[in-house]
Amino acid sequence: MTSRTLKRSVIAVAIATAVTGAYSYGSGYPLWPANAAAQAVQAAPAAPAAAAPAATVSAAVTTLPDMSAIVARNGAAVVNISVSGTAKNAATSLDFPQLDPNDPFYEFFRRFRVPQQRGEAPVRGQGSGFILRDDGIVLTNAHVVDGADEVMVKLIDKREFKAKVLGVDKASDVAVLRIDAKNLPTLKIGSSANTRVGEWVLAIGSPFGFENSATAGIVSAKSRSLPDDNYVPFIQTDVAVNPGNSGGPLFNMAGEVIGINSQIYSRTGGYQGLSFAIPIEVVMKVEEQIVKHGKVQRGRLGIAIQEMNQSLAESFGMSKPTGALVSSVENGSPAAKAGLEPGDVILSLNGKEVSSSKELPLLVADIRPGEPAKLQVWRKGKTREIEVKVGEQKEAKVASAEDKEASQGRLGLALRPLTAEERRQLDGKTGLLVEDVAGAAARAGIRPGDVVLSVNGEPVSSVEQLRGLVSKAGKRVALLIQRQDAKLFVPVDVG
Repeated sequence: MTSRTLKRSVIAVAIATAVTGAYSYGSGYPLWPANAAAQAVQAAPAAPAAAAPAATVSAAVTTLPDMSAIVARNGAAVVNISVSGTAKNAATSLDFPQLDPNDPFYEFFRRFRVPQQRGEAPVRGQGSGFILRDDGIVLTNAHVVDGADEVMVKLIDKREFKAKVLGVDKASDVAVLRIDAKNLPTLKIGSSANTRVGEWVLAIGSPFGFENSATAGIVSAKSRSLPDDNYVPFIQTDVAVNPGNSGGPLFNMAGEVIGINSQIYSRTGGYQGLSFAIPIEVVMKVEEQIVKHGKVQRGRLGIAIQEMNQSLAESFGMSKPTGALVSSVENGSPAAKAGLEPGDVILSLNGKEVSSSKELPLLVADIRPGEPAKLQVWRKGKTREIEVKVGEQKEAKVASAEDKEASQGRLGLALRPLTAEERRQLDGKTGLLVEDVAGAAARAGIRPGDVVLSVNGEPVSSVEQLRGLVSKAGKRVALLIQRQDAKLFVPVDVG
């Protein structure tokens, strides 16, 4: 079964390509018999002399832009980035790839698969970047260099430099590097805010390792919100972006950088018409903080929000669906201390209108922790002003594969107890919130956000209790889960 996935386009280790081309054209003219054409000419009345000038007026001709000057002027500041490191292997087996279980050879390869021992394997990858300042500051994607032991930057003149990673911001997918070089070529920074949908744009990068490749298209949409990316209003384009293009610049027709190519939407892992770039305004804010402080600080309110629709707007007595609906408020958070409540609709922040829920996280993130902010909210049929002291967004902790496997146990669930507010929303029920899913639970269809209420009919309120019940169970356990307003039993085969 194929699935739609958002692919971060970075790794290009081996290439197997097939190149084909086709060119077709048509004249656009009807083919008339010669005698018919002659009869038509004879039958046509003579045109008056006054109408002659009109025949000389040709239709406006629209020409495609010539981007060769942009490539020639800026190509030297676009760099190829290669990374190397090691990755730990679990003790697994190498199955024959992409073989249908119904294939007659499936059982043969299943029986004779080759075991792979636990250990470390070398990992190499490639991406793109560009020189921001002539003293050696280089920008790329965070996922290009994340976890790398060594990062090399190669210029178009074949010079190579070992780069120091000054900082990585995973939330925006931006990384800042420094190389030991002076008087480097640089790019001019533009503005994505002034970019319009339908404008031509150009990308330069190293798709599949082919350095300094140029591809072009148009801006398809702006302020796109993608799963797991709360702080980036992506620029959507139809520019051909492939693995290895990540971290490269996106230019407007003035030759200015308006974004960094970051992700593609693909079923195959290659380009399929949808690519996404980080707006340059977001990139420059991250770069400034990393260079000055070595990390990025973001503001935090401590609320969960959801998008408004027409039905919700009508139920709250609003004339139109706008703003960000507060679905929950974290205990002890800045929002809770300021008096924000579930059901409030945030209409503006510091005078900036919030027309959609996806706009709020970016506005809050731009406020320095500790600074006050003024919210305009809709509550019980009228607006009111609420002042809140913005907190600091904590960086998510990433557990190692071993820690994650140990904490998730036989079920493959990462769980935590419910907060008082979450229990109140569940009418006082106890349970455990699913934060991450893998293994047996993932195969059974359990999702992050589900609440585990019981195991084999026994209500659970702590992770330790759940582990004890699962350890005493046989090969299968029945979990009662709450998913939004529905409850359902899910059988999990724990083996």
